[in-house]
Amino acid sequence: MRYNIVGEPLPVVICDVNAGEALITESGSMSWMSPNMKMETTSKGGIGKAFGRMFSGESLFLNRYTAQSGAGQIAFASSFPGTIKVFDITPEKSIIVQKSGFLASEENVELSVFLQRKFGSGLFGGEGFIMQKLSGYGTAFIEIDGHCCEYNLGPGQSIVISTGYLAAMEATCNVDIVKVPGVKNVLFGGEGLFNTVVTGPGKVYLQTMPASAVAGSIKPYVATGSN
Repeated sequence: MRYNIVGEPLPVVICDVNAGEALITESGSMSWMSPNMKMETTSKGGIGKAFGRMFSGESLFLNRYTAQSGAGQIAFASSFPGTIKVFDITPEKSIIVQKSGFLASEENVELSVFLQRKFGSGLFGGEGFIMQKLSGYGTAFIEIDGHCCEYNLGPGQSIVISTGYLAAMEATCNVDIVKVPGVKNVLFGGEGLFNTVVTGPGKVYLQTMPASAVAGSIKPYVATGSN
């Protein structure tokens, strides 16, 4: 497979695949394709994994697109202004991504549920109690809201992240939640009750324009009443 990402800040990844090669994506992510790309809807791993994907913010079923009778082309566009990040997944290098962050991948990439260590982490942390884990091997494309900033954390090194800004991290990292100290800070600081703390070793991928933050910014300007 060859790919080309164009069009930031409204990006699309255009994939050229050989005959017999297949890509998987969540329902509705395909933007355009050549006529010889055959679509097949699949649970990919059975009903158990399908329900796990649903709880992590993805579709219950996935679509598999396979090039038939020659090479084919297929494109997947981001659903929000930002960046499409490419990850090379291997058995030794899995990643954890935010809910709804998965865009598409080669078919040998496995999607599963990642449960944060503490229930409170998911209940209050903003990234959700359930995130997604991408394992196996192959190329995967992930949606990042806004610009992507990368940090390579050493063993025991941490970074404090405001709600919604964690896009992805390597599976070697640990994630936890800390409460913002001080009643005054909580009531008047404007940063919410909790922050997300990621501890290395491993890479962390942050996003500069979470969809939740954008929604919160425009909410005061959206009319809620009817005329």
